[in-house]
Amino acid sequence: MMPANEACLVIGAGDDTGAAIGRAFAKEGMTACLVRRPRHADALEALAQSIRASGHRAVALPTDARDEDAMVNLIETIETDIAPIEVAVFNIGANVQFSILEMTSRVYRKVWEMACFSGFLMGREVAKRMVERGHGTIIFTGATASFRGKENLAAFAGAKHALRALAQSMARELGPRNIHVAHTIIDGAIDSNFIRENVPNVDSLRDEDAILNPDHIAQNYVMLHKQPRTAWTHELDLRPWKETW
Repeated sequence: MMPANEACLVIGAGDDTGAAIGRAFAKEGMTACLVRRPRHADALEALAQSIRASGHRAVALPTDARDEDAMVNLIETIETDIAPIEVAVFNIGANVQFSILEMTSRVYRKVWEMACFSGFLMGREVAKRMVERGHGTIIFTGATASFRGKENLAAFAGAKHALRALAQSMARELGPRNIHVAHTIIDGAIDSNFIRENVPNVDSLRDEDAILNPDHIAQNYVMLHKQPRTAWTHELDLRPWKETW
C-alpha cells in the first residue's frame, strides 16, 4: 500500500476510464483528486462520494483544464491543502468527427485545447513540483489517433499526435530527473456509456473479452507507476485480443 499522504490527479475523470483510474489509485492509498469541467460537477461529486463510501479518499475539483489560471490554482490547491501530487493522469478524450470540408477553425482549436493544450498545462505545473521532490509519475492517455490519422478525425488526430510529442519531449527531459512520463495508446472500443448506447452488440463483445475494460486499463496505469526505473515503459499500447492492428 502506498503512503497516505500522496495524491493522484486525474484530469478527465469521466464516468468510465477516468473514474476507474481514480478508483484504482485511491485503492492504493492515494487521495484521488478528480477533475472534469464545472458543468459535470454533480457527476464528479457522485464519483468522489462513491470512492469515499468504499473507504478510500477522493475529492471532486471541477475545473476547466483549458484555463491556464484555473489549472495553476488547481495544482497549488492540491499541493497546499490536500497532498503532494505523486501521480498525474491526463485523460481527456475530445474524440469528435467532422469532415475537413465542414470543420470550422473554432472546432479545430477547441479540440486541440481540450486534448493537447490542457495536457501541457497539467504536465508543466505538476512537473515543477515533482522535480523539486525528485520523483513522480505523469501519464498521458492517447488513442489510435495518436499515431494514425483517419477520415473525419483531422482535429482529434492532430491534437493526439501533438500530445504524444509532448509526452516524448517531457520523458526525455524529466526521466533523468527521476520523473516517469508515460504515454498510453488505447486502441479499441472501451466499455463505456457512449459505446453501450451506440453499439448494439456490446454484450457479446463483453462476453468475448473483445472490448476494453476500464478497470483493466486502470490496473495498467497503476503498474506503470510502480515500475522500477531500471525498466520504465514510456509507451504502452492496450487493445482487446480481438482488435485488428
